[in-house]
Amino acid sequence: MAEAESNVVETINGDCHDFQSLLSSSNRDFLVRNNGDRVKIDSLNGTKLGLYFSASWCGPCRRFTPNLMEVYSELSPKGDFEIIFVSGDQDEESFNGYFSKMPWLAIPFSDSETRSRLDELFKVMGIPHLVLLGENGKVLTDDGVGIIQEYGVEGYPFNPEKIQELRDLEEKARTEQSIKTILVSRSRDFVVTSDGNKVPVSELEGKTVGLYFSVSSYKASADFTPKLAEVYKKLKEKGENFEIVVISLDDEEEESFKESFVAPWLALPFKDKSCKKLARYFELSTLPTVVIIGPDGKTLHSNVAEAIEGHGIQAYPFSPERFAELAEIEKAKEAAQTLESILISGDLDFVIGKDGAKVQVTELVGKTVLLYFSAHWCPPCRGFTPKLVEAYKKIKAKNEAFEVVFVSSDRDQASFEEYYSEMPWLALPFGDARKPLLSRKFKVRGIPMLVAIGPTGKTVTKETRNLIMAHGADAYPFTEERLKEIEAQYEEMAKGWPEKLKHELHKEHELVLSRRTYYNCDACGDQGQVWSFYCGECDFDLHPKCALEEDKGSKADEEEGTPKEGWVCDGEVCTRA
Repeated sequence: MAEAESNVVETINGDCHDFQSLLSSSNRDFLVRNNGDRVKIDSLNGTKLGLYFSASWCGPCRRFTPNLMEVYSELSPKGDFEIIFVSGDQDEESFNGYFSKMPWLAIPFSDSETRSRLDELFKVMGIPHLVLLGENGKVLTDDGVGIIQEYGVEGYPFNPEKIQELRDLEEKARTEQSIKTILVSRSRDFVVTSDGNKVPVSELEGKTVGLYFSVSSYKASADFTPKLAEVYKKLKEKGENFEIVVISLDDEEEESFKESFVAPWLALPFKDKSCKKLARYFELSTLPTVVIIGPDGKTLHSNVAEAIEGHGIQAYPFSPERFAELAEIEKAKEAAQTLESILISGDLDFVIGKDGAKVQVTELVGKTVLLYFSAHWCPPCRGFTPKLVEAYKKIKAKNEAFEVVFVSSDRDQASFEEYYSEMPWLALPFGDARKPLLSRKFKVRGIPMLVAIGPTGKTVTKETRNLIMAHGADAYPFTEERLKEIEAQYEEMAKGWPEKLKHELHKEHELVLSRRTYYNCDACGDQGQVWSFYCGECDFDLHPKCALEEDKGSKADEEEGTPKEGWVCDGEVCTRA
């Protein structure tokens, strides 16, 4: 072993590794490049290493690899950092195609034994996975992916001290936040206009600034951008000291980025490294997001997109006091809500029936009305619709003061008509202008969604879908009082049942009396709901009827068929042992 290696602690399960033992095999002491060149493993002594567990079939890997390549291209000239690809591909052709785009080294695909050993040694449970090792073979971190995503090249040399230093700087930046600490980077102190002109960040000091995180190809962003532009235009016309800075998260064409300039606002340059860093800094969780930075450089609000959609220019200046006023306005609107105020907009005062005939909204007043936000292209919607149809028919058979109105998110008239043909209720016409208004009012973030409006026109619940799934038609009229009645019925149903029991079909564990929405009984195969004798560890269910009949039989067998101690029963005769 070379002198440089003599100080290396060689372990298998510890946190320090000898590179030669770690990366070689009995008949191989080299790594490969994508052009076929071989690189001796001992040439890596004194080098920091990244073991990159990845595969061509893995979408997250393909998205992360370019980020890692960018970091590698900046660090490789230093000569003390190398990455080694540990492939999870199934065949050599896939390996070669993926590896051909990588500038670093790899364990040869043919050495599956070493690749498997490294997987096991570093407990690789998912990919992409990046283990970073110091010059002495010490494991610096097994969260290299997170560190590269969060800090990029700034994380180098990736040791705990450096990462802590960066986190301390971030914490300091939060406490001493200003528009400069947010928008200025090491290489840039400006933002840009739509025509590429540079505007110093210093010119934004003392202004209220909206940081608009957007992906132009994402429909929600595309729909929101014109609304934000309208608010921006009105505020500028009023002379307000307000600016928008677009933080584009587009990964594709620069043309898409340019499309975000629908107003004369500002932006970080396309694919600027700070864009994703700011998304993490502000803990971005949804799009669109507009973070408001006050004139003092502090964060006024983490996301005013919803307020802008609902209130437009009235949401300005986005202060806590203004949001308290808006909350009171919303409360007053809720108190005054009627079915007409929900479903009538201008001359749009009707819904349609199965034959296309118009049904006046006023004819629905006094009924419980469900607004069904759904679409044919959505698999969960198609799965839920038959359950809703079943519940609808049962409720209508008992109570005519009930109706459902389909609010479609379908992409074309033909899809709408095909899907609506499966439904026995009413609908908004396809492309109706009330649809986006209803989606905003009820904050529809995903479909299927079912909103219950009571006979008074007030919102009863937005959780109607879950109630139908759990209770079917019995959930009607979906009020808190009804749910309490159902709960009391369920508790009464289970009176006298044991909390736990053993069963012949599942000897491994006790079965626990559990509340289950839907399940298939592992004894009879029929569907069950509400109560099950359940083993969570094995996902094993028994109808109470199936479980209790067996339990009763087992006890009877024990009482009638088990000989008393000291006796032996043979056929019809029991004798002393």
